Amino acid sequence: MAVLFPSLRPVSCRPLRTSEDPSPYTGPHPRPRRVSLTHLKWHFHFQSESRSSGGPARASREQTKEALPACRGFVALRTGRKGTGQDRMMKSSTAGTLVLLLVCLCWSPSGGRSPYQAVLQHSRVRGRQQGPNVCAMQQPRGSDKKYFANCKQWYHRKICNQPTVVTYECCPGYEKIPGERGCPAALPLVNIYKTVGAVGASTTKMYADRAQLREEIEGPGSFTFFAPSNQAWAALPTEILDALVSNVNIELLNALHYHMVARRLTSEELKHGSSFPSMYQDFHVHVHHYANGIVTVNCARLIKADQHATNGMVHVVDRVITAVSGNVHALVDVDDDLETLRTAIAAAGLGNVLEGEGQYTVFAPTNEAFRKIPQETLNRILGDPVSLRDLLNYHILKNMRCAESIVSGTPMETLQGAVLEVGCDGERLTVNGEAVVIKKDQLATNGVVHFVDRLLIPDSVKTLLELAESSNVATATRMFAEAGLSHHLKGSEPLTMLAPLDDAFTGESVCRRDGSAALFGFTLLPLAGRVGGDMAKVMSNHLVKEQLSSKSLYHNQELETLSGVKLRVFVYRNNLCIENACLAAHDKTGRYGTLLTVDRVLAPPTGTLMDVLKADERFGILVGAIQVAGMTELLNQPGALTFFAPTDAAFRAMTQAEVNKLMRDRQRLSALLKYHLGEGMVVSGGVGAHTRMAPLQGDKLELGVRNSTVFVNRVAVVHGDLMATNGVVHAIDSLIKPLPPKVDREQADGPLAHLRTSSSSSTSSTRSDSGSFRNDELFQKVIQSRSSRMMSVAQ
Repeated sequence: MAVLFPSLRPVSCRPLRTSEDPSPYTGPHPRPRRVSLTHLKWHFHFQSESRSSGGPARASREQTKEALPACRGFVALRTGRKGTGQDRMMKSSTAGTLVLLLVCLCWSPSGGRSPYQAVLQHSRVRGRQQGPNVCAMQQPRGSDKKYFANCKQWYHRKICNQPTVVTYECCPGYEKIPGERGCPAALPLVNIYKTVGAVGASTTKMYADRAQLREEIEGPGSFTFFAPSNQAWAALPTEILDALVSNVNIELLNALHYHMVARRLTSEELKHGSSFPSMYQDFHVHVHHYANGIVTVNCARLIKADQHATNGMVHVVDRVITAVSGNVHALVDVDDDLETLRTAIAAAGLGNVLEGEGQYTVFAPTNEAFRKIPQETLNRILGDPVSLRDLLNYHILKNMRCAESIVSGTPMETLQGAVLEVGCDGERLTVNGEAVVIKKDQLATNGVVHFVDRLLIPDSVKTLLELAESSNVATATRMFAEAGLSHHLKGSEPLTMLAPLDDAFTGESVCRRDGSAALFGFTLLPLAGRVGGDMAKVMSNHLVKEQLSSKSLYHNQELETLSGVKLRVFVYRNNLCIENACLAAHDKTGRYGTLLTVDRVLAPPTGTLMDVLKADERFGILVGAIQVAGMTELLNQPGALTFFAPTDAAFRAMTQAEVNKLMRDRQRLSALLKYHLGEGMVVSGGVGAHTRMAPLQGDKLELGVRNSTVFVNRVAVVHGDLMATNGVVHAIDSLIKPLPPKVDREQADGPLAHLRTSSSSSTSSTRSDSGSFRNDELFQKVIQSRSSRMMSVAQ
């Protein structure tokens, strides 16, 4: 679709209403009905992303001409109506059918519905088996909250990480009739006073009587009443409720007037981020209409919206709302639990941001949260203006999110630029999976504040050591400390740490001719012996002198380590590697350093390919063969080669006579060895599916990976990534042989295969199982069909 209509929204084909259809339903999706084919008319609905200029619209009409035959062909295919030649050709194409299924059936237009209405419609669909106007509701276990079922929650059967129970209730505006299925009757259209009592807000109706508000909401006018439910009033602290009721004519009336707007507002008109003057001194109520279908007013969730009345609209909300007058900065200023935060905001110069226009969500750390941080770390952050500003901005989301709008974990961008995972676990609001929110929904005119009892520290303010401690590189972190390199990880020196995963420190080491192997602690460090067995030197090779990003690295780039060793960068289609180690996780960028997690311990080269082979006792016969073939100079000269090096075991698989004959034939020996030498460097991490490599002589080599083992022409690599200054060695225990030629399966099994086979095969061969099928009368008809002939022409 993106190719056909780049400037348009998704397209749908749906039948137009016909004059014979008496149904009064006018929803965005016509209900299924039986009509004759003469009345079944299909059309495209295009919604241009830019309707202001005529250019895109004209282009859309041209594109419509191209798309209509396809949709028409699909209709002919599904209804059996005779179509054009292009229509009939569409019948023979399975792929075309699948595409048109997606285009004409699956993609539905938005119809301009709000997220709330979309979720309500989904609840109707899920509840229709219970009768008309029944909505499916999901209720988390252990909670009295109920939610209309959106698609994601319905299939996951979870809300706020809690399993849900499905219940069925009348959709808004309908009620049951004894003895009938579902909710067939519309609620009587009465005034707001009576409507409030009929939709589960009888306590609000009672307080309207006490506050002498009844006459106003029974009389003429047009109002919107955000009526607290009975449970909302019961949840109020006793002292607050007593204060409201004790002075009926003032406080209670003011509170109820703040729940009212002097105009009719449907849920469609409650736009995200909008505000409306209430009937209490024109103090505004703040509305947020979230993409998941939840609508809040001053962070109170609408639980029964769009209850129509003769003089307005009633929306039942789940809490009593209070007037909002101050901004976020003012809210922080007056709370004693946020004294340390207040000082930090002033030091970072963020006061103007929190006083200005916007819709922010602030996770405000309490004084106790700051006290939980080690004093040394806290002093370092507070004393660094850049780190302090990053720290505070990491606690501020760019968009306002009330607690009631969170029903599952959602990544949200902060002012610092990083992302926080905001979710919920039962009644608790969580941040990055931790239930750190202790007070929710402290509302301000330009945002909402949630109190947290733990400081959220972004990577951008951490040292290399702190980055490593919060990653899956515990073994590497310990070894850096044992090697005496901790001061580099704690300081302000710009560095890049190449930290191997914990799993990288287990496995076999490379045995040198002197029989030594490197053993550190209780784990065997692979390849450590090749760089001298010195832990400090090995680990310093994992610290690059600059602060780098993986996005800034390029192929054949050289990086200098603290020990002065040069490391090479290899960029592959599926990976980015530094010497033998490839990146295993996303970058972590700290204040002065960057942590790059790699999958192996680095093994910088210490010699040429020939040096590597001579130093490894497994390649004794191969070294002799190279010398006999006169290829020593080739393996010592600068370059970039990949040597799939046969071990002594590969040569021992041959008879001694065969080995002797090979050694005497220098030309054949040279050709064999060059077939094992690939042009360019490919380490194990750079091998993907169907990787091909040109050898120095012979047909291309086919590389692949299966169960973490690299194969070359179906020969397994038993030990890979022995790095050299002019290439890399991969040990194999068998000689590589050219693969047999592949059979073109499409030509062998295509629709004309039978004809080709019949002309060249005897009668007896056609009596085999496959031949019997091909002689079948039905198969002959398929072969002679128009579709088969067209496919043959295409071939």
